[in-house]
Amino acid sequence: MEEQLMFAQNNRERIQAVENSFGPSGKALSQPGRVLIGEGRLMKLSRRGPQPKAFFLFNDVLVYGSIILNGRWNKKQQVIPLEYIQLEDLEDSTKMRNQWLLRTPRKSFYMAAVSYEEKRAWIEHIEECQSRLHSTGSRPRPDFAVTWIPDQASTVCMRCSNSFSVAHRRHHCRKCGFVVCGACSKKRAVIEHIHPTKFLRVCNMCHSSLSTTKNRAEIKEESRGRGSSTNKICSDEDEVDWCSEEEEAEEQLEEHDPSRWMDSLMDSWSTYVYLKPEHVRPLT
Repeated sequence: MEEQLMFAQNNRERIQAVENSFGPSGKALSQPGRVLIGEGRLMKLSRRGPQPKAFFLFNDVLVYGSIILNGRWNKKQQVIPLEYIQLEDLEDSTKMRNQWLLRTPRKSFYMAAVSYEEKRAWIEHIEECQSRLHSTGSRPRPDFAVTWIPDQASTVCMRCSNSFSVAHRRHHCRKCGFVVCGACSKKRAVIEHIHPTKFLRVCNMCHSSLSTTKNRAEIKEESRGRGSSTNKICSDEDEVDWCSEEEEAEEQLEEHDPSRWMDSLMDSWSTYVYLKPEHVRPLT
């Protein structure tokens, strides 16, 4: 009993420290029954290249954010319920090691750890927490966002086959994840599991497919010259972060070599800290 009381006190202090690291812009994380399982830094791959992020695994959610000052300050807090996460392990290649794919309804992305052991620890602990949640009843299985095909994977539009250039830029269809040109992605549509009201860039083929299943009021066409910024509809702080990150990524044309990931990881890395899961109980 005394050991459990001590753990509960330490857990409250750890969760409070995570809250404080995100400052006043972060969401409150303290909830009855919530336990901090582990924390550490991982590389998250985006179109801007690999970015180090601070990750915090709780028994019901995964929290991450951008690092301002290592171990003390973070920003752009994202909170993902574990029930809305799907993991896919990836084999090592000559250029990419210790990676896996994390899917959510709104976004899917690649992550990398500094070692195979840490990769396995993250995956196993997330799946263990998910199994505990499932034992107490779970929500319906969500639709997951597609993973964007990397820019460097194609030198031509994957719809019209025209070559990309400075004037003929790369974009991504939010429905299929294909690398497409502006002419092939002028249209916008609501993809409800990504955002219930925001009109997102889609390729012509996906737009036609969506048009057969959605009411016309949910479909919007827009010329390339007007851009998509006028269509951004973000209802709260989390939505603003997701929208701004997506729009920033769309402006980037640099190609990144995945072989540089591990060098970046080793330059400034703190190991994954795992915190006594035997004290975790299912949330009630």
